[in-house]
Amino acid sequence: MTDDGDPEWLLVCVEAGRCMHGTGGLLGAAFYEYPHPLAVCDVDLRVVWSNKAMQRAVGMTEEQLRGLRPRQAVDHPVVGEDERTMRRVLATGESQYREDFLRVPGEEHEHLWAVDISPVMDVDGDICGVLFSARDRTEQYWSRRRLQLTNEASARIGRTLDVEQVARELAEVAVPAFADRVIVDLLPFLHRGDKPPAEPPAGPVTVRRYAEKSLAGTPENRGHEQETVIHPEASPLAECLTTGRSARYTVTEPLIHNWSVRDPALVADIREIGTHSLMVVPLRARDVILGVACFGRHRHEEPFVEDDLLLAEEITARAAVCIDNASQYVRERETSVTLQRSLLPRKLPDHTGVDLAARYLPTDVQAGVGGDWYDVIPLSGARVALVVGDVAGHGIQASVAMGRLRTAMRSLADTELQSDELLTRLDDLVLRQATQVDTWDGDGTQVDIGATCLYAIYDPIAHRCTVASAGHPPPVVVTPDGTARILDLPTGPPLGVGGLPFEPVEIDLPEGSLLALYTDGLIETREHDLDAQLATLGDVLARPAPSLDATCDTVLETLPPERTDDDIALLLARTHVLGSEAVATWDVPSDPAAVTPARRKVTEQLARWGLDELNFTTELVVSELVTNAIRHGQPPVRLRLIHDRTLICEVSDASSAAPHLRRSRAYDEGGRGLLLVAQLTQRWGTRHDRQGKTIWAEQHLPSGQDS
Repeated sequence: MTDDGDPEWLLVCVEAGRCMHGTGGLLGAAFYEYPHPLAVCDVDLRVVWSNKAMQRAVGMTEEQLRGLRPRQAVDHPVVGEDERTMRRVLATGESQYREDFLRVPGEEHEHLWAVDISPVMDVDGDICGVLFSARDRTEQYWSRRRLQLTNEASARIGRTLDVEQVARELAEVAVPAFADRVIVDLLPFLHRGDKPPAEPPAGPVTVRRYAEKSLAGTPENRGHEQETVIHPEASPLAECLTTGRSARYTVTEPLIHNWSVRDPALVADIREIGTHSLMVVPLRARDVILGVACFGRHRHEEPFVEDDLLLAEEITARAAVCIDNASQYVRERETSVTLQRSLLPRKLPDHTGVDLAARYLPTDVQAGVGGDWYDVIPLSGARVALVVGDVAGHGIQASVAMGRLRTAMRSLADTELQSDELLTRLDDLVLRQATQVDTWDGDGTQVDIGATCLYAIYDPIAHRCTVASAGHPPPVVVTPDGTARILDLPTGPPLGVGGLPFEPVEIDLPEGSLLALYTDGLIETREHDLDAQLATLGDVLARPAPSLDATCDTVLETLPPERTDDDIALLLARTHVLGSEAVATWDVPSDPAAVTPARRKVTEQLARWGLDELNFTTELVVSELVTNAIRHGQPPVRLRLIHDRTLICEVSDASSAAPHLRRSRAYDEGGRGLLLVAQLTQRWGTRHDRQGKTIWAEQHLPSGQDS
C-alpha cells in the first residue's frame, strides 16, 4: 500500500517454456511425459495436442501430427473404427473402450492396444473435443491367453483312455490358439503295448506319428497320422527324444543350412510351409520319454518366446501323463482280453448234430473286459451242450471268475447231469467261491461274485432241446420256414443267489432250425428299447445268409452300438437230425439168455453199416453191458447202437444205481466187465435221466469210415 493508503500491484512473469511443453503448466508437462500414448482431437477429429508417447508410436513429431486426423496418421482399418467411435463420443458424450490389434509404424508385430476415448468439456460444459488414450496390453493379453489355454488343456486332454485320441487332443488344443502346426510323435513301444525301455533312445529314432494338426487350407495337412517316421541322429526332434530337453528355435538361414545336413526332410518341410519359429518338447511321464511334440508358427507373425515354451511344456506334460495312463490301461486291458480269449474255446468242435459259429466282442477301452463266455461241450449219445454265460463285473477278476465257472461247467457236464441239475450244482459252487475266495476290491469294498448262464442240451436223434436259464436272456429260435421267436423260458435266479430251483424247458427243433444264444451286451443299450432289439435280432437271424459266420457278422454289425459298456458273446447253432438209418434200437428181455440174440443183432447191424472190423470188440462190450443191466439193473432194458463219428453202444435200464470201475482180485467171480470195456473202447460213462440210467461206450470207426 502507498503512504496515502492506496493499493499497489506487483506482476511477476515466468517463462512458460521452462515449466511446460506447449500449454498447461505442470499438468501439461505431466501428460506430455505420460508413458502411454495420448492425443486430443477437436470436433473435426483433427489432432490439436499429442504427448511424447503418441508421437513415438506413430513415428511423427508434434508439428507433423498436429492438424491430422487419426486415419491420416496411421492408415489402418482399425483406426477407421476408432474415428467412428470418436464421433459417437462427440455425439453422446459417453466414454468408449475398445481393444484393437494394430501394428504401428516402426514395430515388427501387431500389438493389442486398450483404447479409451473420452469427451473433453469446455468451461461451459460443452463438448469441444475428444481425448484418445491407448495402452499396450500385448503381454497381458498373451498371459491371459496362456492361462486360458492351460485351463482348456486341463479340460480337453485326457478325456478318454485312448493313446491316439489323447495325442489328437493335444494337437487340437494348440492349433490355432497357440501354434499354426503341431505334430505328435510317440515311440513304438506304446503302439505295441510293450513296457517302456529302460534307457532313452539313441541314434536315429524311429517313431510313430499319432497326430498332425495345422491350420485349415495350409499345405501341411497331408494326413500322415499312424505313419512310421525316422528322425535322423542329431536332428532337433531326435535330440529332444535323446536328451529329454525342450528347445526353442527362431528359424534363420544359417540354422536351416546347419539342419540341412542332419535332417533334409525337416528343412524341406520348413521351406515349403514357411515356418519361422519352432519348438520341440518331449513327452515325459514317470521319468520315461514317451515321444515328442513339435510346435511351429508360420501364420502367427510373433515368434515363440520363453513363456510360450513354458506353456508348451505344461500342456505337453499333462498330455504325457494321460498318454502314460492310457498306455498302462491298454496294456492291462490287452492282458485281460488275452486271458479272456485264452479261456474261451480256441476252436468249436466239429459235431454231427449242429453247425456252429460264435463271436466274442470285448467291450470298449473305458469299461474294461467283462466275463462273458460261450462253450460247446460234446456229450454222450451224439448229444451236444450249448452254453453262454456272463459273470458280473469287468477286468481280470471277472475273467478269472469266468474261467473257473467254465471249467466247473465242463466238469459237471462230463457227469451227464440234466440242465437244471447242472445249474443247481453250479449255483452251489458260486456260493462257495463267494465265501472262500478273496472278493475284496482294491478300494477295500467287497465285490459280489455272480453270473447268469444259459445251458441247452440238443439231442439230434430225438431232435429235441432241453434248456435251463439262470437269470440269462432267452434264446432265439428260427424255424426252417424263417419264423423267428423268443423262447418262452422260465428265468431262474442268477448263479450265486442260492435256494431257488431252475426249471428246464424241452422244445422240438426240426432239421435246419437255428438256435441263437447270446449275452445281454448284444441287446441292452441306452438308445434302444429291449423288445425292439429282440425283434431286430430275430429279423437278422431269419435273413438268408451264405453261412453262420456271415450271420454272426451281420448281427454284430446291426445290433450293438459302436461303443458298448458290456462284452458280447454270441453262439449260433443250426440243427441237424441223425436219421433212423444211423440208429438201431432193441428192447432186451430181462433174461440172461437174451444176451446171445442181442450180440447177433448187433453183428447184423454192423454188417449193414460196413463196420465188420468192429464186430469182436462190439460183441464183448454188448455182452458185458447187457449182462450187467440184466443182473444188477431193473427192466426195461434197452440196447442202442449209434453210427456217428464214432460207434456208440448204449444200454439203458430203469435202475438209478451206477456201476463203478474197480480192479477185481484173483478169486473174484465178477468185477472185470467194466474194466474190459474201459480197455477196449476210447470212452465210456454213465448218464442218469428221469427213468433210470444209461451205460455207454464209444469206439473209433475204422480208417476211412469216419462220418
